Amino acid sequence: MKTVQNLQPVLPVAGERDVANWRHLVSVATALVDVIAVLGIVWTASIGYHLAVYQNLGSFPLTVELAVFIASIFCFTNMLQRRYRLTRHLTSKGQMIEAFNVWNVTMVAFIAIVFLAKVGDNYSRGVIILTYLAGIPLIALARWWVVKIVSIASKTGRLAAQRVLLLGREAEMTSFMARHQPWNTGLMIQDMVILRQPRTDMTGPEREALLAEDLTQAVHNARRSRPDGIYLAVPWSERDIIERCIDAFMNLPVSISLAPEQVLDRFNNPRIIRIGAIASLEVTPPPLSAPDRVIKRLFDLLGAATLLVLLLPVFALVAIAIKYDSKGPVFFMQRRSGFNQEEFRIFKFRTMSTLEDGDVIRQATRNDPRITRFGAWLRRYNIDELPQLINVLRGQMSLVGPRPHAVAHDREYGGKISLYARRHNVKPGITGWAQVHGLRGETDTDDKMANRVTYDLWYIDNWNLWLDVAILLRTVLSRKAFSNAH
Repeated sequence: MKTVQNLQPVLPVAGERDVANWRHLVSVATALVDVIAVLGIVWTASIGYHLAVYQNLGSFPLTVELAVFIASIFCFTNMLQRRYRLTRHLTSKGQMIEAFNVWNVTMVAFIAIVFLAKVGDNYSRGVIILTYLAGIPLIALARWWVVKIVSIASKTGRLAAQRVLLLGREAEMTSFMARHQPWNTGLMIQDMVILRQPRTDMTGPEREALLAEDLTQAVHNARRSRPDGIYLAVPWSERDIIERCIDAFMNLPVSISLAPEQVLDRFNNPRIIRIGAIASLEVTPPPLSAPDRVIKRLFDLLGAATLLVLLLPVFALVAIAIKYDSKGPVFFMQRRSGFNQEEFRIFKFRTMSTLEDGDVIRQATRNDPRITRFGAWLRRYNIDELPQLINVLRGQMSLVGPRPHAVAHDREYGGKISLYARRHNVKPGITGWAQVHGLRGETDTDDKMANRVTYDLWYIDNWNLWLDVAILLRTVLSRKAFSNAH
């Protein structure tokens, strides 16, 4: 048995007792930040609204009551979803969306409680609306601030989600440390024990004795240092060794974890799922669950039907302008790949003098001579995409999703860009996460398309209804959504 001291960097760490105390205070501190943030938002919204509308500060007791009411619901919702755990604040990934979701749940729950209790007249509707709108950026900012502090404390060794003893073969331990740098992700490595590699000339009993000796010493170390958990950096294929290690530590009050195999590094959220008595490691979840698909489809139907009715006069005016501007049909239909790579015909207002739909399609470029005068204006403001509301009603597209490319382009990029075809795991959209970040127009290099695909895959992995709402709003209001349009 060998104890390793030089695989992790030397960090200015606090004592074990200090680390444990700080770790246990994080939940309380985070909840307190949320309470202060919500109280401040409600208080500011109430005072600002009453000063602007009534030239007074409003009712102090009612403002306090409203602030405490909303803050209590917000904190209770976070507690139910276990969002005050230290492990939920070690990375900023997904924090903004999580905060937005909880804030929406809070306001819906507040309105439902007020309605059922028949006390709606007690609170100003203007204050409630202003509180909701102001809370969206401010709650996200408060959460970002907490994550930043926790992340810095974790990287400097002053805060740890878990103190662990790392045990395994030297090669696997070195690989694990290099790939994951656990000291930057909330793990404090208290001790590292290398399982010695048996010599090739050793007999079976000798190998067993060598392993037993190493494990005995490792258990002794664990009892002395009292870690929160044991990490086994052992290849998953070596089942016998893993079972021996687990048996050795079962009598200790610690958690036992298998360090991730390198193949898992390519997946964002692998997790253990159980179906009946069968447990399995799910490396990629379905893009959308059955309830998610129903919610998204209802949202698409309602939104597309409403927009089509409201935009009928616009459709008529655009059709007349297209016919007046150039010869050809009003609509342009082209083969696109949709959900599960099934082909469909996409509807667009015609903006070009050509109607290409073959095996080779030349992308539109800036100042493209094929684009008509009126077509350039339609493309500049995304109006040419509006007929795709018909595709949404037909179930071929969604309001929001990865933009569908021509079939010829799908074939071209599918062989060049890893996971390109995964874009088809959801329905394509009229607008998308990539488009509101300015990733539109010509993809004259593979890097441009790869960057667009990265945004599309992020959307698939992080979908929720409020993300769709945010993308639709940004499609209309954000300057980036109109950039690179040609």
